[in-house]
Amino acid sequence: MQSNFRERMKIKEIVSALERFAPLPLQDGFDNAGLQVGLTEAEATGALLCLDVTEAVVDEAVMLGYNLIISHHPLIFKGYKSIIGRDYIERCVLKAIKNDIVIYSAHTNLDNAPGGVNYKIAEKIGLKNVRILDPKEEYLLKFVTFVPDAQADRVRKALFEAGCGCIGNYDSCSYNLEGEGTFRAQRGTSPFCGEIGELHKESEVRIETILPAFKKAAVIKALLATHPYEEPAFDFYPLKNTWTQVGSGVVGELEEPEAELDFLKRIKKTFEVGCLRHTRLSGRLIQKVALCGGAGAFLLPKAVSADADVFITGEVKYHDYFNYENDILVAEMGHYESEQYTKEIFYSIIQEMFPELEVQITRVNTNPIKYL
Repeated sequence: MQSNFRERMKIKEIVSALERFAPLPLQDGFDNAGLQVGLTEAEATGALLCLDVTEAVVDEAVMLGYNLIISHHPLIFKGYKSIIGRDYIERCVLKAIKNDIVIYSAHTNLDNAPGGVNYKIAEKIGLKNVRILDPKEEYLLKFVTFVPDAQADRVRKALFEAGCGCIGNYDSCSYNLEGEGTFRAQRGTSPFCGEIGELHKESEVRIETILPAFKKAAVIKALLATHPYEEPAFDFYPLKNTWTQVGSGVVGELEEPEAELDFLKRIKKTFEVGCLRHTRLSGRLIQKVALCGGAGAFLLPKAVSADADVFITGEVKYHDYFNYENDILVAEMGHYESEQYTKEIFYSIIQEMFPELEVQITRVNTNPIKYL
C-alpha cells in the first residue's frame, strides 16, 4: 500500500500543502521563499526537515534516500551568475542537483502566517490569547459584484470557496443588497436574459465581500465560472484595513505572572539556549509576553506599545539594549534557538496531509554559532 501511495505522490502536492498554510505572497519583500532547487513533478521518496540547508543536511537526505528537503531559511538569497562550488551554497545546489533532490523553503511567509513560527514559540512558552503583534496593512481588497437573484447563492458560494469572506475567526462574510440592474444587449451577444437591442431591467443582488489581495485571480476565475452573464460587472477596492491574522511577531499572556529571573531561566531551558542575553532586571513580574523569532528587534517599539512586560527575539543590536531598558525587559536567545521548532510545523503539516510519506527532522544541528 505504501509503495502505491508513493507512486502517485508528487513533490508538487507537498509544496501545495505548505503554500496553503503559508502562502508565498505573505513573504516580506527582501525574501526568497519558495522552490530553491529541483523539479516538483518528481515523485516524493521522503522529506527531510531543517532550519538551514547545509552540505551535511544534503548528505543526510542522500543517505536516507529522500529527494525533498524543506527548510525555513532559503538556501539562495542573492543572484548567482554561475554555480561552480565556490561556497557552501553553490556546493549544496550542485550536490542537490546531482542527487535529484528538491529544496523548498518557507521563510517570512511562515513567519507572517497564522499558526506559523511565532505561534510555535508562543506554544512552547505557554502563552494564551495569542495574537499578531504587528498586523499587515494593505493586504486586503473589497470585492463587489452584481448577480441575478436566482443565481446569487451559487455565485456567493463560489466566491467564498475561492478565498473571499474571511474576517477574523468568521468565514462566509458578505453584505447583500437588492436592487435593479439595466443593460442593452448589442448585436453578436448571447444575453442570459432580455432581448438583443432592447433595454432590460433585472432584479439583482449586490454582493460585497473581502479577500486577501493575492486571491484576486482565483476570485475572478470563480466569478466568471459561475456568473450567468457574459459580461459580469465587478469591482475591486484597495483597503487600508489591517489584516489582524497575518503579520510580524505575536503577543500573549502567561496563565500566571512569573518573576523575571524565573521566566528567563525557563526560556533558557526550554529553548536550550547557550547564552541568554537580556537587559537589566528591574523586579517586574512577567505576564504579557511579546516575541518574534529570528531577527525581530524591529518590533521593539510595537512590543512597548502593546504594554508587554518582556520582548523575546533571536537577535538584538547592541544599541537597542540602551534604547528600551527602561520600558521593557528585552531577552535575546539566538536566531537558531528561537526558530528551531519551526521544523515541527513542517512535520505536522505533512503528517496530517500525507501520513504515509516518510518524514524526518534532520539530526544535524545547523547553528553556526558556538558557545564556550
